[in-house]
Amino acid sequence: MAERLKARGLLGELAAEFAGTLILILFGVGVVAQVVAAGIGDHDSIAWAWGLGVTLGVYVAARISGAHLNPAVTVALAAFKGFPWRKVLPYSLAQTAGAFVAALIVRWNYSEVLTAADPGLTIKTQGVFSTLPGNGTLPVGTWGAFRDQVIGTAILLLLILAVSDVRNSPPAANLAPFVVGLIVVAIGMAWGTNAGYAINPARDFGPRLASFLTGYGTAWRDQYGQLYFWVPIVAPVIGGLIGAGLYQAVVARFLPPAEEPEAGRVPSPADYETA
Repeated sequence: MAERLKARGLLGELAAEFAGTLILILFGVGVVAQVVAAGIGDHDSIAWAWGLGVTLGVYVAARISGAHLNPAVTVALAAFKGFPWRKVLPYSLAQTAGAFVAALIVRWNYSEVLTAADPGLTIKTQGVFSTLPGNGTLPVGTWGAFRDQVIGTAILLLLILAVSDVRNSPPAANLAPFVVGLIVVAIGMAWGTNAGYAINPARDFGPRLASFLTGYGTAWRDQYGQLYFWVPIVAPVIGGLIGAGLYQAVVARFLPPAEEPEAGRVPSPADYETA
């Protein structure tokens, strides 16, 4: 009986990760399709829609799975926060599956507009689904994009751990998902040039696979013809570990234990009631 309940619990977590990542990609890839193929909106609308997609996806999944929605987050939490390593691969597969299905929905819904804008389904609209060095136009190569993804994901994980640490100053009134969304907006606005701020292996690989299966023959390569798909997979995992490790080293280890009152604060009656 216990094993059956345990299996059902994992199934629920995977379903939540699938659903949360699905929501994230519906908004994220959807807005890029609207901007690139239809000319409606700009970089700011892309940054805000991605951030809102993260917020809404986290609200969908947080209670059941913790709403990682990103293999780089899952790996970092396993390395530094005690998340079970046995769940890392299932979570990552569920996240990638959610991103894949969402991208297929966007591809289907925007099929007429994408075909009109780019009849050959070339590099011109490939960036709707997956990232490219220099967003396909600027003089950035593979290693410049790799560096960028390491830095961007390190920022993401450091800040996620900061706003979710109950010993720090986490957002109140269930606002943490909104703040995490703002983090993604900020990264998009400040770190979107060199590699399109994938900062999430599932976000890039799932839609990349969907685009390949629906006509984008060059989906695995960049504008220079180089194999590129591995960069938004490997670099975010490395960056996530660096960012989480940095938070643990320079912030978390100096925070007081959760049961200690904040220095300089007069304890309230609620403190004694829950002690």
